[in-house]
Amino acid sequence: MRYYSTRSKNEAASFATAALTGLAPDGGLYVPEEIPQYSATVKSSLQTMAFTEIAFETILPWVRDDIPGPVLEDMVHSAFTFTAPLVEAGDRLVLELFHGPTAAFKDFGARFMARSFSWLRRGEDKPLKILVATSGDTGGAVADGFYGVQGISVTVLYPKGRVSPLQERQIAGLGDNISALAVEGSFDDCQRLVKQAFGDEDLKKRLVLSSANSINVSRLIPQAVYYTAAAGQALAGGFRSSPAGPSSFCVPSGNFGNLTAGLYSYRMGAPIEGFIAATNINKTVPDYLESGSYEARISRATLSNAMDVGAPSNFERMAAHFSLEQMRRLILGASVSDDETCKTISRVFSQWGYCLDPHSAVGWQAADTLRKTGKLANRGALAILSTAHPAKFAETVEPLTGPIALPPSLQRAMERTVNARIIPVEMEALRECL
Repeated sequence: MRYYSTRSKNEAASFATAALTGLAPDGGLYVPEEIPQYSATVKSSLQTMAFTEIAFETILPWVRDDIPGPVLEDMVHSAFTFTAPLVEAGDRLVLELFHGPTAAFKDFGARFMARSFSWLRRGEDKPLKILVATSGDTGGAVADGFYGVQGISVTVLYPKGRVSPLQERQIAGLGDNISALAVEGSFDDCQRLVKQAFGDEDLKKRLVLSSANSINVSRLIPQAVYYTAAAGQALAGGFRSSPAGPSSFCVPSGNFGNLTAGLYSYRMGAPIEGFIAATNINKTVPDYLESGSYEARISRATLSNAMDVGAPSNFERMAAHFSLEQMRRLILGASVSDDETCKTISRVFSQWGYCLDPHSAVGWQAADTLRKTGKLANRGALAILSTAHPAKFAETVEPLTGPIALPPSLQRAMERTVNARIIPVEMEALRECL
């Protein structure tokens, strides 16, 4: 499998190069020369395959030139010690992606990435420095995934005052090979600084840099696994609220890596009918789907802070694989306000006894909005992606639902002390830290 930049096909890269460098030399994102297909045997067996089996079959064709099959098999069993259960909640399905160590969907990509980087860099003497910008959950997942990995250090940039107290402890409470920078700006500012660092010729001469955002293909590919696994479960049926058959997924969306992973699962042949791109008021992509004009903008702070992205990086990948008309046939867009988010958390808990975090509530309400228009007809069983445990956002959720029990992993995180360096939105400040 060869990979090319979204901006040029002049140079091909291996999976190892694409993963370890993060961004292409021209600033584009790496995409595969072609999206691999599941074999007929795999497609006919999805209803009964174990999660790790699906993970192996999903990831192998993307990495086979650089990671041998037996090594990959060990990786998926080591990385995915938890699964993504598809459960019923009221009148729909919920794909729970918060059962990993940091209680967020990004654990799936970060844990695989850490293991693949360790393998790909075996025997290297010069240490690797990973830069990652986060609007909330990415930083914690990457920090946890790479914590203690020899030969690799991580620097996480996050917008000061725009992440929850728990998220900040997950990002800036580990120490050792993990350092944190609280940037006096927005997520988009953090992301811009990271991209500038990758383009800084002086830094590139002195440091070996890589990324761990969803701009990195090695974090994106394993996220396709849970879409395929859930689609297999939906196909098997057995849910009171939903008929057996192909499914659709409502994806709370910020930087659009999660939705891009779903599109890869779809293109590989998983039984998926379509997607909902559910955003908060940062609705760049829903507006694009409606108007046909893509206009990046400055992000605005919301209760669903991990989705506060005005210039989603992975839209560049989406546009590389799909035309506007193809996207419109496959993806429905909807945006949700903070007021609607709170009302949804309260209503769903009162009516169904199910507790949503603010991001998952955006997905739930977006589906409700589109259902009223009739646009979800003939799209199969609907699954809302629950991207984070509600306890991660207790300050928003508990006034609406009452107390939420912290999972053990989050209890341990809350005991940490925040140790972050505050920097302005200036490349010189980041360069000095690095």
